[in-house]
Amino acid sequence: TRVCVCECACLFHRTSSHHQLLISSRVVHLITMVKNVYSKEAENPTRSCKARCSDLRVHYKNTHETARAIKGMTLGQAQTYLEKVLEHKAAIPFRRHTGGIGRKAQAKIYGTTQCRYPKKSVEAVLGLLKNAESNAESKSLNLSALQVSHIQVQQAPKMRR
Repeated sequence: TRVCVCECACLFHRTSSHHQLLISSRVVHLITMVKNVYSKEAENPTRSCKARCSDLRVHYKNTHETARAIKGMTLGQAQTYLEKVLEHKAAIPFRRHTGGIGRKAQAKIYGTTQCRYPKKSVEAVLGLLKNAESNAESKSLNLSALQVSHIQVQQAPKMRR
């Protein structure tokens, strides 16, 4: 089994009428060697939030594709999209790790032929989004304006059963 260190650094953008301001709200950031260090720091730490979890018992490849699918979405869009994946009404497109992945007609929406419904990975990322949401609330950030701009997933060391 592979374990995923879900330390995904999600930067959020707050959209305004004229331009986009970087709010640098991080949802999840994955770390490889050094603990308690994020790979990308926020430009404005007072308007940012971070969330991280490590050494999760989920597959790295599934979590990587799940994180890639929500990049660029707002916080609310990402949460509803992942909930639809759990209900099999939407799918996670697989673009990099495609060996042995079956083809599905539902993947046409995303411009690919292969997709899956990785339940454990989706639940792990949903938990991270929920944690980031509560961190944003504690900093009094506008939740409807948060957008995932950076998310990263690293493979954790293999654990014994």
